Amino acid sequence: MSAADQRCGLFAPDVAAALAAATALARGAALRAGISADALRATQRAAQAKAAAADCRSADVATAAGRVKSAFSGFAKITRLTYAGDVAGWAADRNISRNLRWQLSQETAFGPDRMAFGLAGRDGRSALVAVARFADGAQPYAARLILRDQTRSARPYLARFGGGSTAGLPLAQRLPPPSAQKTYAAAGRAEAGPDLLPHSVKEEGVDSGWAFRFSDDAALELARLDPRESVAVEFLFPGDVIRRAYVEVGDFAAGRAFLQLAAR
Repeated sequence: MSAADQRCGLFAPDVAAALAAATALARGAALRAGISADALRATQRAAQAKAAAADCRSADVATAAGRVKSAFSGFAKITRLTYAGDVAGWAADRNISRNLRWQLSQETAFGPDRMAFGLAGRDGRSALVAVARFADGAQPYAARLILRDQTRSARPYLARFGGGSTAGLPLAQRLPPPSAQKTYAAAGRAEAGPDLLPHSVKEEGVDSGWAFRFSDDAALELARLDPRESVAVEFLFPGDVIRRAYVEVGDFAAGRAFLQLAAR
């Protein structure tokens, strides 16, 4: 139906955006269940071929479009969703606010330290951000995001590569080797207030941490990754000390598409 909409203009923008978000979610679920990327590409080609041959004015297309409108008009009104993953999930909130807040976030622990990572912003605008609190009070001077370089490796590196579910596979085993990695240095560093701190840190009464902002290109690259793989955020400290946190890619693309509904 997404392919038919692109050809026939069947849906209003909010329903089309909701359908796109659901499509990304379905793709992630299929990949995590062991369906190959090649099989999904074949399904996409078949859908596009069927849509190309369909009569936009036919009763069958009208009936199918009516079912989609009925199903997704309600979905378009939802403002909060949780996208579960194999190891970690994403919390999405597309309510527009003047206050700085998380719109799409995942929290993780790395040793005694804690990090929240994702899209944060205000007034409908967002940026890719990592906010961390270090148990010993250490202050990083920089951070970098490490992910698969899709120009060097077209497929993800997984310990169970070749098929099968990835449920329970540690995130450290989902990152490619250095030869297939791409790195984005954080574009800015700032002290973080309580609004963006990980929940577990705020519950301990801590009210500050460190925030690092990454480029829009990094967010786009992240959305293009396979949902089964992971990325890493490395925090750099004086004395060549590095602390690494892992993030599950999961349904980041679906959550990002869900946020687009806010502007429609």
